Amino acid sequence: MQVIPVASGKGGVGKSLLSANLAIALGQAGKRVLLADLDLGASNLHLVLGVPSPKTSIGTWLTGGGSLESVVLETPWQGVEFIAGDSEIPGLTSLRAPQKAALTKGLMRYDADYLILDLGAGTHLGILDFFLLSPQGIVVTAPTVTATLNAYLFLKNAVFRLMYDCFKKGSAAWNRLEALKNDTASLQRMYIPRIIEEIDRVDPESTAKFRRALESFHPRLVMNMIEDPKDADKALKIRRSCREYLNLDLEHLGVIYRDSLQDTALASRLPVIAYKPQAILSQAVYRIADKILQSETESFEAFADFADESFQAAEMEAAIDYDSKMNYVEELVGSGALSMGDLAETIKSQQHEITVLRRENQLLKTKLALALQQGYRL
Repeated sequence: MQVIPVASGKGGVGKSLLSANLAIALGQAGKRVLLADLDLGASNLHLVLGVPSPKTSIGTWLTGGGSLESVVLETPWQGVEFIAGDSEIPGLTSLRAPQKAALTKGLMRYDADYLILDLGAGTHLGILDFFLLSPQGIVVTAPTVTATLNAYLFLKNAVFRLMYDCFKKGSAAWNRLEALKNDTASLQRMYIPRIIEEIDRVDPESTAKFRRALESFHPRLVMNMIEDPKDADKALKIRRSCREYLNLDLEHLGVIYRDSLQDTALASRLPVIAYKPQAILSQAVYRIADKILQSETESFEAFADFADESFQAAEMEAAIDYDSKMNYVEELVGSGALSMGDLAETIKSQQHEITVLRRENQLLKTKLALALQQGYRL
């Protein structure tokens, strides 16, 4: 069984959209898929999946016992089974260690080709632990400054969590890392390569174990909600930061253009690839599913070359989808289905969004400048 955790540094970037539609695409390819909503504090994946509000959930199983199979629900979609989350549970951090262990054990034992975990947003330890169940978890982000920054910070926290998993509590490596952790000012100025150098001096055996784990850790990136092919470049910035500061390389699974069609599909209680399979958004999900299916037989011995190719492919896909999008708009205007007034209103709306994003960007730059000034004073 291939485990696919889907996470994001912040909410609202389309994590659940990808999880639900990806599960359906893999099911249509003849795979048996178990989709689990692990965003326990804000469970709404059933809405995106287009199924009624479930009567049983993870919370039902955790509080009532029995087998995990008792809360697995059939769906209308070929090959897809579903476990609902539970909004009555505040969040993953509220799960006690035995509960988290039992849930992990139950999920990993389930008979399926793919296990897709729709995780909550943020960097709680529970989220990171579920993300690290696979060396190829998916991080969904968007081209806004805050979304890309939070995607990088999520990956940074995942690497630190992986480091703690490799260091035995009480070992020299663990103690050194704890000392660095308590010295916040020093830790912020040090990146993973420097930290590893520090720890290697006191515990080379534990350091070697972590390096081996990091070499096999290859998260996947999906850039959602892009408006223009140039937005795909934001993924390159995340990759550069990960390589320089975390000793981590990424695979780019692809880009997805922003499309109001998703809202229409959601209102119709249908996943977007079922509502309109030929839409650009739907085709992007199918492309991502194809790459995951191909990865079953691929070797990642020369991962750097493979990663380069994945980013180049994503750039090409962004350009191709944009051309398709523009051709579609021209067809709508030419046929009269979309008036010039409708087109003008759409452009105005987009200009407003751009203005808001620019203000958000400027505010973030100001905060970063102030933080840097305060750091220099220290």
